[in-house]
Amino acid sequence: MRLFVSEDIVNKSESIAAISAAIAKAQNEVENASKNANNPHFKSKYADLAELLNTVRPVFSSHGLAVLQMPSFDGGVASVETMISHLSGEWISSVCSAPVTKQDAQGVGSAITYLRRYSLAAMCGISQEDDDANSAVGHAKKPVKEDSMPIVDDAEYTALVALLQPSITSIKFALSNGDYSTAKESWGELTEDQKMKLWKAPSKGGCFTTEERTKMKSSEFAQA
Repeated sequence: MRLFVSEDIVNKSESIAAISAAIAKAQNEVENASKNANNPHFKSKYADLAELLNTVRPVFSSHGLAVLQMPSFDGGVASVETMISHLSGEWISSVCSAPVTKQDAQGVGSAITYLRRYSLAAMCGISQEDDDANSAVGHAKKPVKEDSMPIVDDAEYTALVALLQPSITSIKFALSNGDYSTAKESWGELTEDQKMKLWKAPSKGGCFTTEERTKMKSSEFAQA
C-alpha cells in the first residue's frame, strides 16, 4: 500500500504572518466534528465531509479564512489539493494523493471524497469525537496480541488490504507525520477481526512496516 504526496508537501505564500494569526484564533474556537455517518464495511461511524465542512466553515469564515479543495485524477492516482486562504491574500496548501483500486467514476469519486475529508480535518486541526463516549470514560481498546492473530492466506489478505485501503492509507500517512491521533482514529474505524487479520509481520507480506507497527504499539499511540 503506497501513499503519494507532492514533492513540496506544504506550499505557502511568501508571507504567512496574517494567516497564521487567523488560523490560531480559528483553531481556538473550532470544535471537533461529531461522528454522524455509518460505515457499513467497518460497522462504525465517522464524521462525513458535510459534517466537517459545517464544523469548519463558520468559524474559519469569521476570521477571514476560506477553504478551497481542488481534486484531480491521473495515472490511477487521485489527488486533492487543500488550500486555506486569508483575506490578506496569504495562503497555505497541501496535496494528498492515493492510488485508486476501483478505476471507475464511483471509485475515483469515493477516493476524492475520502481525501477531501482527511485533508480538511488534518489542515484545520480537528478530529472526530467519539459518539459512544468511550473516550470520555477511558475505555481504551486493547492492542492486538500477536499470538491471537488469525491465520490469513495471501489471497484473503490481499483482498482485505484492497477493501480497507482508505483507512490503511490514512494510518500510514498519519504515522509518517507523527500524527498519532489521526492514525488511531483511522485504526479505530476497523473491526477487531480486521485489525487482527491486518496485523501481519512485514516479513510475511504485511501492509505495515516494522517501524509503523512499533509506533502503533507505543504509548504515544495508546494515549492519542
